[in-house]
This record gives sequence, C-alpha cells and structure tokens, in this order.
Amino acid sequence: MAAFTPNSLLLLVLTTLLLVSWSCLASTPPLEGLLLNGNFEMAPNSRNLNKTAIIGKQSLPGWEIKGLVEYISGGPQPGGMFFAVAHGIHAVRLGNEASVSASVQVKAGLLYALTFGASRTCAQDEVLRVSVPPQSGDISLQTLYSSNGGDTSAWGFRTTSNVTEVIFHNPGIQKDPACGPLLDAVAIKELFPPKPTTANLVKNPGFEEGPHRLINSSNGVLLPPKQKDLTSPLPGWIIESLKAVKFIDKKHFNVPFGLAAVELSPS
Repeated sequence: MAAFTPNSLLLLVLTTLLLVSWSCLASTPPLEGLLLNGNFEMAPNSRNLNKTAIIGKQSLPGWEIKGLVEYISGGPQPGGMFFAVAHGIHAVRLGNEASVSASVQVKAGLLYALTFGASRTCAQDEVLRVSVPPQSGDISLQTLYSSNGGDTSAWGFRTTSNVTEVIFHNPGIQKDPACGPLLDAVAIKELFPPKPTTANLVKNPGFEEGPHRLINSSNGVLLPPKQKDLTSPLPGWIIESLKAVKFIDKKHFNVPFGLAAVELSPS
C-alpha cells in the first residue's frame, strides 16, 4: 500500500474541501421570501422613537434609515388621515428625501425580483424610487389598483456580486412634506431563467415563473414597464405597456391554464 506524501495529502484535503464547497453551493435552495423584518413587524426600541419618527440610522431592525422615516400602525391617524397597511399591522412612511435600505445575500449574475407593498398617503402624485445599485426606477403610486388601499408591485434586477443593497427612497417630488409613501412589506425571489423547448420556442409561455406573491395579498402583483425597470420581473417577457399589467395566480383569479397568468388592464 503506497504511503501518502505531504504534497499528496495536501492535494487530497484541498480536493475534498472543493467538493464539499461545490456540493453546498449546488444544494443551496433558491432565495424566496420576506427580507429580514421585511414586514416591519419588528419595531424599533421605544427609546429610539420620537412619537412616530425613528431616531438613529440603525434603529429599525434589519434596515438602515436616512432622513425622516416614521414607524406607523395602520388605521386612523391624528389629523383625520387614514393609513392603509394591507400586509400586516405596521409600515414605514418615508418623508421627503428619506430612504430605507437593507443588505441581502444573493448569488452573483442571477436574476431576482423584489415584491413590495406600497401606497400613497395623500392625494398627490407620490413616487417610490426602487434601487439595487447601479439599477434604479421610479414607481408611481398615484393610481390605486386594489380595493384594500395597498398595491403590490414587483421590480426585477440582475446581481453583480454576492451581496446587494436594496434601497427604497422618496425622491420628494410631492409638494406637501407631510405626505410620503408607505412601505409595508418587502420580499425577494430568485428567478429561474426559462428556456425554449422543442414543443414551444416561447420562453415562460405559461407565465409560471414570476415574482414572489405575498401570502396575504389577493390583488395580484403590478409589473412595471421597461421604462421603469429594464430587467423584467417576468422572465422571458418585456413589459411594453404603460398601463397596468398584473401577475396573477389561480388561487385568487380565474386562470384557465396552469397556476399563473398576466392580466392586461384596459385603462
């Protein structure tokens, strides 16, 4: 029986480590679900709250804040306002030029989609800027498409590293500083790149691959046009229409084939 030399033993150890690493990478399940404190139900410490305003950029668990960010509960508010929080009890409101950001572990070079619940607080044209540097896009919250006061939208992006930063920002285009978008749920999903088959050259023909659907949302997921999001959250398809396009599921809609479909709004 041949004896191991120091060099051959070192080579064996390195080979074993590489095989274990490749095995772990191959067995890592695709990322899908809420971000850490993605529903904002983990509250800041009461010492870091001035009424509703969060004090300290690290005070919101799982997130970093900049500017005036308020931690609010859904329902009637002082002054006669009503904040619709469709995906839980709590949300954050972004004041002018304010933002919240989170770091997310991903896989470099892959396609992902964010799914988030957001709504406006005033009748003005409020905008929520979504960024995964160097990509960004502005999502208008002026038109409401759901009956419960909170729309769910998706935004696609492709990663360039294994850690990415997700940023939601209020660019402050509204005139009233008391207004500002509400953000009440943020999830992410790793998207599988569809391929054509010999039976059908159309990629993702049944729309089965798409963004994450929040479990407590029944109104579908709004898909932004390519002017707002160059990386479509619906693999294989480009969203051309400036009118509402929704990603819907069989559980809540009449889907004639498969588990998912897209709904094209006439207005």
